[in-house]
Amino acid sequence: MPSRFVPEPELRHDQPSRTGIVLCNLGTPDAPTAAAVRPYLAQFLSDDRVVEIPKLAWWPILHGIILRTRPAKSAAKYATIWHEKDGSPLLHWTQRQATLLRGWLGEAGHQLTVLPAMRYGQPSIASQLDALKQQGVNRILILPLYPQYSGTTTASVFDAVYDWAKTQRHIPELRFVNRYHDHAAYIDALAQRIEAHWRGHGRGEKLVMSFHGVPERTLHLGDPYHCESHKTARLLAERLKLNPDQYLVTFQSRFGKAKWLEPYTEPSLIALAKAGTQRVDVVCPGFTSDCLETLEEINQEAREAFLHAGGQQFEYIACLNDSAPWIDALSTIAQQHLAGWSTQREDDEALQTRLQRAKDMGAAR
Repeated sequence: MPSRFVPEPELRHDQPSRTGIVLCNLGTPDAPTAAAVRPYLAQFLSDDRVVEIPKLAWWPILHGIILRTRPAKSAAKYATIWHEKDGSPLLHWTQRQATLLRGWLGEAGHQLTVLPAMRYGQPSIASQLDALKQQGVNRILILPLYPQYSGTTTASVFDAVYDWAKTQRHIPELRFVNRYHDHAAYIDALAQRIEAHWRGHGRGEKLVMSFHGVPERTLHLGDPYHCESHKTARLLAERLKLNPDQYLVTFQSRFGKAKWLEPYTEPSLIALAKAGTQRVDVVCPGFTSDCLETLEEINQEAREAFLHAGGQQFEYIACLNDSAPWIDALSTIAQQHLAGWSTQREDDEALQTRLQRAKDMGAAR
């Protein structure tokens, strides 16, 4: 009878412990085409964490309506932000963050592997965990690029890790980062990003902090995302020395007819313009990488709505992306969660001595 577990690499008793990090983001289609968007959307909208509707009711809507009409519309939106050279902005920035994080940690004396992964699309979380295991990594830190915890995002990443673990006979030691919405280094990285924009472009009348929305019912069911988003906003405003009337917290990306977290971003921007606000600065603190939701939804659609309603100037402040303060913050967060795992570099002489000691102990047995 075949086993449900994948074959294990040959066990070597003298192999030193190795540590890896999987840097997890939401995901992206492989190309800005309907054919590529359709399987991506199917995977995303089939996740029970994302859509909490019984499959019997949801499946006909998803496969009979949404996956027939939405892929072409979404592909057209992706086409407006797709890089000719780098492809998907989300994938590009996540890969950059993984590369730079490994370098930052290396400078701090840590020898480990950092791989980027996508919850939906490629490279998948499972494939990157497989890659780490093939390299002999036996201790893995799962680091989602979601500062605020939500069942729709962070928990879904953990689900993917658990699903992978069910296929493994020998499961590596695992650690998970749940949140860092109030981490001082993350707040400071956001503040430095905004301050740098203000130095180069001046400062608007209102700073709009737009977070990704979730259905309001998730708040009443115990999801902490709403509260953590507001705490991030409050700490960021304090760091920037803003009065309550100088900033506004909103939520974007509403999907479907259910009530989502309010106030909604685009209607709020329209209301500001109609009330006489001439310039707004918009930042998306919950997104650590620029993507469709920031570059198209905010910097294109929301910009047009604000200007059409009478606003004069719309300034979009880029996500943290590969900025030095953000990579430094990621390094700080990672090192705190790696505590207790030996990841320090060994010189060649020390390594050979330890390996020889292990061989001698094996021979003595």
